[in-house]
Amino acid sequence: MTDPLAGPAAALPAGPVEKLDPSVARWLDDEPAGEGALLTPAPASADSYAEALAKEEAAAGMLSRKERETKHGAEAAIEVEKLTKRFGSAVAVDAISFSVRTGETYGLLGPNGAGKTTLIRLLTTLLPPTSGTARVQRHDIRRGRSAVRRAIGTVSQAVTTDENLTVRENLSVQGKMYGLAGKTLATRIERRLREVGLWERQGQIAKELSGGMRRRLEIARGVLHSPQILFLDEPTTGLDPQSRRAIWEMFGDMKAANPKLSIVLTTHAMDEADYLCDRLAILDGGRILCEGTPESLKRGLETGERVEIETDRDISPADREAVLTLGARNFRSPAPAVAEFQSQPGEAIGRRAAQVLEERGYRVLHLTIAPVTLEDVFFSYTGRALRES
Repeated sequence: MTDPLAGPAAALPAGPVEKLDPSVARWLDDEPAGEGALLTPAPASADSYAEALAKEEAAAGMLSRKERETKHGAEAAIEVEKLTKRFGSAVAVDAISFSVRTGETYGLLGPNGAGKTTLIRLLTTLLPPTSGTARVQRHDIRRGRSAVRRAIGTVSQAVTTDENLTVRENLSVQGKMYGLAGKTLATRIERRLREVGLWERQGQIAKELSGGMRRRLEIARGVLHSPQILFLDEPTTGLDPQSRRAIWEMFGDMKAANPKLSIVLTTHAMDEADYLCDRLAILDGGRILCEGTPESLKRGLETGERVEIETDRDISPADREAVLTLGARNFRSPAPAVAEFQSQPGEAIGRRAAQVLEERGYRVLHLTIAPVTLEDVFFSYTGRALRES
């Protein structure tokens, strides 16, 4: 199965190019009508196009290009301004604005139904926006869909490789969809398979690969055409810890080899987001609740420390109340002799709580004081209640 976002490469190295089947060529170049049609006709000239776009943005209260570059930096890979998507009366994406810098890994976190998938589908041109705008490598997602598709690579959560083709054949089919052929295609295939550690398995049937290897093959397909931006949807779901770590390190190697590669990552794994992301946003209800580096978000919580105290006997209700009066927050007792809570950094509430318990006749067996995790940040903004997907 080939990538639904496939399009001809914008600029390819010199080399022989095979002629595509006419039906495939028409599909690649097509700008579908109907729901995906332009919201306003494109003016004939570049000048009139720019003027019309400026007027449209001004009418919508959006920033001008100069203002965007001042705010986001001229090297923004993705610029999103008040992007909105409605399905009838339901608002899936609600006037979201953010940017992704060239070369950074940007994470999108949120509970089921938060709007992550819809946002990705908007940015990859699979859905038209209701209002607002976004630019991917400076190409408008409505007017420049073909250019956007040439600039991006995608790795979906679903397995999309053809299980009956060999590893090499899967990449060959993908490459031809992007106009790659001959020596150019062969060179790209070897390079990507070596990067993901599958070069020695190029002749193996895909269905014979392990889960981790199959995922690495998906990633090789996604970056075969050397995209400027890579969209990753839950890239390590279902993998064992060793395979997950190997893929994390592989992304690091790819970024080191191509410092301008930007990655947009959706994940439910907080440790994955913490390890991979330069910046991230937490979404819920179609809106961005917070944005920043993982460390800045953790430090920004008022309850920035986690404390766990284990004693030699059950902690009485009166003694738990004494701990709470010190300023402990989100107190819970996973076991009768264990107290867990959060506190504000710098106030030494954890040590003071242990001292209070010792003064009341308890022997402290275990005391842990650690910074909060990204999971704590996530729950502080989205809550802990289960959601319907």
